[in-house]
Formats: sequence, C-alpha cells, structure tokens
Amino acid sequence: MCRARQGDDAVGGATALAGREVLPTNVKPLHYDLTLEPDFEKFTYEGTAIIDLDTVEDSKSITLNSIDIDIHTSSVLANGAEVATSPSVSMDKDKQTATISFGKTIPAGTKSQLKLTFTGTLNDNMAGFYRCSYKGPNGEKKWMASTQMEPTDARRAFPCFDEPALKAEFTVTLIADKDLTCLSNMDVASETNVKSKITGGTRKAVKFNKSPLMSTYLLAFIVGELKHIETKDFRVPIRVYATPDQDIEHGRFSLELAAKTLKFYEKAFDNQFPLPKMDMVAVPDFSAGAMENWGLITYRVVDVLYDEKTAGAATKQRIAETVQHELAHQWFGNLVTMDFWDGLWLNEGFATWMSWYSCNVFYPEWKVWESYVIDNLQMALSLDSLRSSHPIEVPVKRADEINQIFDAISYSKGSSVLRMISKYMGEQNFIQGVRNYIKKHAYKNTQTGDLWAALSEVSGGKPIESVMDTWTKNVGFPVIAVSENADKGSISVKQNRFLRTGDVKPEEDKTIFPVMLGLRSRQGIDETLMLTEREAEFKIPDLDFFKINADHSGIYRTSYTPERLAKLGKAAKEGLLTVEDRAGMIADSGALAASGYQKTSGSLSLLKAFDSESQFVVWNEILTRIASIKGAWMFEDSKVKDAIQAFQRSLVSTKAHELGWTFSENDGHVLQQFKALMFSAAGVSGDQKVVAAAKDMFNRFAGGELTAIHPNIRGSVFDIALRDGGEKEYNVVLDRYHNAPTSAEKNTALRCLGSADNPELIQKTLALCLSEEVRAQDIYMPLSGLRLHANGITARWEWLKQNWAAVTKRLPPEFGMLGSVVQICTASLSTDAQLQDVEAFFKDKDQKGFDRSLQQSLDGVRAKANWLKRDRADVETWLKDNGYISSQKL
Repeated sequence: MCRARQGDDAVGGATALAGREVLPTNVKPLHYDLTLEPDFEKFTYEGTAIIDLDTVEDSKSITLNSIDIDIHTSSVLANGAEVATSPSVSMDKDKQTATISFGKTIPAGTKSQLKLTFTGTLNDNMAGFYRCSYKGPNGEKKWMASTQMEPTDARRAFPCFDEPALKAEFTVTLIADKDLTCLSNMDVASETNVKSKITGGTRKAVKFNKSPLMSTYLLAFIVGELKHIETKDFRVPIRVYATPDQDIEHGRFSLELAAKTLKFYEKAFDNQFPLPKMDMVAVPDFSAGAMENWGLITYRVVDVLYDEKTAGAATKQRIAETVQHELAHQWFGNLVTMDFWDGLWLNEGFATWMSWYSCNVFYPEWKVWESYVIDNLQMALSLDSLRSSHPIEVPVKRADEINQIFDAISYSKGSSVLRMISKYMGEQNFIQGVRNYIKKHAYKNTQTGDLWAALSEVSGGKPIESVMDTWTKNVGFPVIAVSENADKGSISVKQNRFLRTGDVKPEEDKTIFPVMLGLRSRQGIDETLMLTEREAEFKIPDLDFFKINADHSGIYRTSYTPERLAKLGKAAKEGLLTVEDRAGMIADSGALAASGYQKTSGSLSLLKAFDSESQFVVWNEILTRIASIKGAWMFEDSKVKDAIQAFQRSLVSTKAHELGWTFSENDGHVLQQFKALMFSAAGVSGDQKVVAAAKDMFNRFAGGELTAIHPNIRGSVFDIALRDGGEKEYNVVLDRYHNAPTSAEKNTALRCLGSADNPELIQKTLALCLSEEVRAQDIYMPLSGLRLHANGITARWEWLKQNWAAVTKRLPPEFGMLGSVVQICTASLSTDAQLQDVEAFFKDKDQKGFDRSLQQSLDGVRAKANWLKRDRADVETWLKDNGYISSQKL
C-alpha cells in the first residue's frame, strides 16, 4: 500500500509470539469459493462462502475472523459428509471473530468444508467491501462498490482466516446488473445468467479463474460502471479503469509506465509476473494512495490519472513512484509475503526502495536519488527522532494497532535501511540477493531473517544479519559527533541516541548501531569504514577536506565543530560536495539546532552561506529548514516572525527572479519544479515582484482565463492570493474546487482554502471538513492548509475539540484516518500551554486506534517548546546582527 514465518509452516510461526491475538491453529484454509451480490439500493450485499479446510488438529469448532457481517446459515462437512446442518455461531466483536461449534469431532487429517451464507454492509468507511460515489452525466450521485482489505478488513467483506500467513486459493463470483463491470484479481472464467437474490430478476454472474495461493488482504473485487483503456505492450494485458465522469485517456501515462515497469521487474527479479492480467482502477473514494491487490491495483484518482495539460511535474513524479511502488509489491509482498504484520516493513520498505530504483532507471533526468535524501530519508529521521517512534520491526498484537504502523518508519526508514545495505554490499549483489529470496520463498511467508540470509549469501562474507538486525529491531538512530586530532591526522567519532527533544536519558542510549561512515575525501569514498562501538578513531587521508556519510546513505545525523562546518560550506562552493552531501548537511544542521545539539544561529549562518546554491534539491532543503523555524516560532512576537520572513526573502528573491516563473516545453522536469519552488518561496515571504505577478495571474484566472496560471504554480498563486485576499478570492478558489475537471486540480484548490487568514474564512474552511462537499478521504487537505498561520492552527485545534463526536463518527478510530486528523490538528502547536491543553483534552478519551499518532504529535510539540526556550534569544540576536530586525522595531 502506498501514504506497510517459517517457510511452509508459517501458521505455527504466527502464533509463537506471546500476547498476539491470532486464530486457533486447528484448521487451515485451502480454498475459498466466494459469491457476492451487491445491492446499491440498500447498500448491502448477499454472500456465500464455501471454504475448503485442512483439519490440522481434532476439532469440534472452527474460529475465523468476521466483523460487521450477519451470518445467516452455516454447515460443516467432513470428507464430503455433513457433520452439522445448523451448528451454533457465536460472535466476539472485540476479537473480531466468529466461532462455529458442532458436537461431533472432526479428526486431524480430515478434509473438511465450511459453508456460510451472510449479509454484509457496503459501508462508507473505505474498508472491506464498500461503496464509492461519483457524479452521473446530470450531476446525480451514482454508486460503485470496491474493496480495501489491508491490513485487517477482509473480515469486514466476508468471514475468513484474515492473517497474512494463512494463504489460500480464491475463486470469486460477482453477481450484478448486466451493464456493470465486474473485476477481481484474476481474469474472467465464465459469465452466465442467474436469478438475483436481491431483485428476483435476471442478473449476470461473473466467475473468475482460481487465484494462486495468496493472503486475504490482497483479495479485491469491484462492481461498477467503468470504462477502460488497454495496452498489449506486455506479455499479459494491462488495463486502466475509471468511472464515466473521468477522462479515461488521463490513464495513458500510468498504463504505458506499467507495461515498461512489469517488463523491467520481471528481468530485475528474474521471475515472471504469474497472473494472467494486470488491472489498475481509479477509485473515487479511497483512503490510501494505492493498494497492491494482486492483479487488481486500486488507486486514489489523483495517483493514477494524469492530465499533462493541467498537472505539474511534481504530480507526474508522484504518480510514477506510486505505480512503480504498487507493481514492485506484485513480487515483494504478494508473491512473497511477511508472515505477520510486524514484518510490514518488508513489504513497504522494499516497494518504496524499488520504486525509486526503477524511477531512476526510467527517468534519470529526474535525479530521484538526489531528492531521496530530502524526502524519504528526512521523513524517516524526523519521525524516528521522537521518543514515541518504534522499531522497523514493531511487535503488534491486536488488529487496531496495525493501521498505526503504516508510517514513515515502515516505509521511509525501511527503504532507507535497504538503501544503506544496497550501498554497503553493492547494488548488483543486493538485487541478486533479492532474486534468490523471491525464488526460494515464492507463494510462502517469510520473516525478516529470511531476507538477510538471502543477502548474506551474495555479500562476499559481510555481516549482513548482525548489522541489519540492530537497525530493524531497535528504535531510533544515532548522532555522530566528530572531533579532529590534527597531530595524529585522524578523527574521533562518537555515537549517541538522537532525540528531537534533546533530552536523552542514559537508559534510552544503550543501543550501539553499526554505523557506515562513508568517508568522502579528495581520493573518493571509503565505504569500508564502520563504527561498531560507542566511539573510535579513524585515520583520514587529508584533514583539510573530509566529510562522513557521503551522499547521506547512512541513517544518522552528523555533528561537526563550527570550524569544520565553515570549511564544509567552503568545500560546497568549490564543488567538492555532491547535491546529496549539501542537502544532507543542511538537514543535519537544522535538526541538530532544533534539538539543542547546536545553536540555531549556526544553522541560520550556514543557510545564509548557501545563497548562491544552484540546485533544486538543496534549495528545497534550505526552505524546509526555514519552514521548521517558522513553525516553531509561529506564536512568537511579530517582529521576529517578520524578520524570519525578511531573511527568507533576502535568500530567495534573486534566484526566483533569475529563474522566472514562465514555463516552456524546453524546461526539464527538475527545472520546472525549481522554478515553482522559488516562486512560491519568494511569494510567501513577501517579494513584491512575485506577489504582483501572482495577483495578476489570479485576477485573470478569476476573470475566466483558466490558462493564466501554469499548473506548476497553481497552488502557490492561490496561496498568495488568499493570504492577502478576502471572500471574493476565497470564493474563486472554492468554485474551482467544486468545478475543476480533474481531481488533481480540485485537490490543489481544496488544500489552498486554508491559506485564508480571515477568521470568518477559517471557520468556513473548517465547516467544509464535515460537510457533504468534502469526501472523507480528503478531510485532511483543508485542515493541512490551515497550518500556515497562527489563527488557522489554533482555530482547527478548537474545531477538533468542539466537534470530537462528529469527527469520530465520520472517521471511526479503527480505520486509521482519525489518527491523521488528530496529528494534523495538534502537531503544529508549539507552546507549553497548548501542549497541556492537548494532554488535558485527550486524558479521558479512548485513544485506541490513534494513541501512537497522538504521542508522536505531543513529542513534536514538546520538541518545539524546548527549542524556543533554548534559542529564542539566540535567533533574535542573529536576526538583529544580520540586519533583519531594525533598531526601530526593538
């Protein structure tokens, strides 16, 4: 999914962990024959499940997962003979199970069968088998049904053994009106006419071929009015589907990319894609970005449909990465699956790494590995610097805990660990190890150790398992303090746990990480140096120029002396550091300042020294670090906030004017994003030339000239116009949200509504969030937009408190989206008083389903409050000394 035990006998492995809530192991599913018929009038569906079972132990009952399903009839057969026609069915809502009990014992080794009929609800929670809405040709609301099973919602669609290790084969039949399209993981075996249980009339029954062995969370089925485009550029057909209100040609980019990617992955993994087709569907209501269902990938509309006329370069790159991420899962996750959810990172970390790897092969001009350092690596380091982080391999025991680990640790830190190990052992060796792993464990379940074993075999004797176990089984990462021994021609390095709050306790600093130092000198990069103790000394070829963590492939922060930082700044101007080195150094400096390892004034001086920087990725990180200061200082005196804006303006204006904000066909992918970034940075910091240009574009756009704003800067122009504007400007953007032809453009408008700082308009934005005008999947967008100003941040926190009952009703805690909303509404606060208010509000609330998200927010607020206490005066003095606060303002 995109924002993720022992070979054959994985069932036993899944039950081995104490306290884990798993099913009894007396039976094991072999095959499901599943028939479903949706009712779009009542939003229910009728279902039949016939499950072939292997009886592992003598059994008088069968327990499987089921929630929100009304089981009508059940029968149990052993060796083809009925054991009980009406066995008792007892439900355990808390454990999400149904137990079918029968008096007669079925002996171990018997082939048995469980038959169930049931009714389910086509819910509106984007989980299990659920309903989605879209607009018909006359603006009327129309419906389709889709699925989202990961992690534990197959049990909402049909009674099943809903654990990743309990793989089985599936034969699915969907019954629907003849004009509707029916899709599942496999291709169609037959289509017949049947009498409908719902209408009494004739409907079609679409039966799909039997699937390979797979986990329940990868099962998918869709019923709706769909159109499609197809390519035969791959060995099996590939199609992109969408509802009639979408332009299906916008799926062309994803379709062609999928064909190229599947070919590339077959070669890279030395393993054929085993299914007879690949369908990719744009689903109108979808809580994630995409879901890797085997042979039937589902996507949020904006993550698969791309209109090059109205979408910018960043959108194209996100779609490419999403498509390639989901296709990587077809092998890593689907063919070979983690045995339980504590191994989620195996799926998600690898698919994330692979999407960047393949993106780099297909689009080398995008230079994605440069942006990786400011994207995935920084997301991983940011979350993992909190006390409330978790190990990559995190123990999970209950279903409600699983949703919360689909985060930057499983995805970003997981992929960063793989990037680190691929550099350590060599990319080709790494890929060969992955090939061996896939070949050995195809159609089975694995633990992390299985991957390390496969990599070890091709590593040339490197200690892969011991190194990687430390990184995956422990929380956090170190900061490496570097000191120089001029007389010895060496450096001393020391590692300690890094926390953003800057208050590491001795008991939290016990882990010694194997740190790959990646020493850059004029002679090149030495990848062999590894710090395996608390501290050590290393000889350096030349103390005049060196830098550790070359290209920032290691997962740690580096703390240099101020003198060495100054030398590195000079080295950057001399071209001795790569883009990754420069961006990573700025990121480290900013993070160390925020957590008290260095002074913020030092970080500001480093940023100022980069005013002549020429690369997009480095500028992106410079602006991220200024934004983090702005965020922490959000509730401070206006003279300091104005001075930070003035500093940003002085830094970016020249480059913004030099690049300009007109776009041509000759602009490369990176240059387009660079122009957009600098235009936005100059505009929000008050550059008058950019502000005037933005307002002119906006006014022409408002007058009906829809091409007046280039897609690359649409969000920035809306943002600038709304910051200074009133209801008139707000209504122009709101109208665009309602009437734009593509989802991508609608989303840009929805996000930007929060830019308006007027109290009435803030309330209008907040009111939208719980209205029918905004889909549940999109509530986070207008809320996120309100982070740009103090009034919006405090208003949305008040809104959450006042509307808690309504918010939890719209976003039930068990489905994961509530955690995102809680985090958005609390994470931008930054004072002790605000922290206490949040803690007091949630003290008596049931936090199940979002407790981890809340703790991470609170940790972040604490970190900002501590930062302010430490460096409030330091920052003000620096701004004054550098002329950004005039004496008249003091």
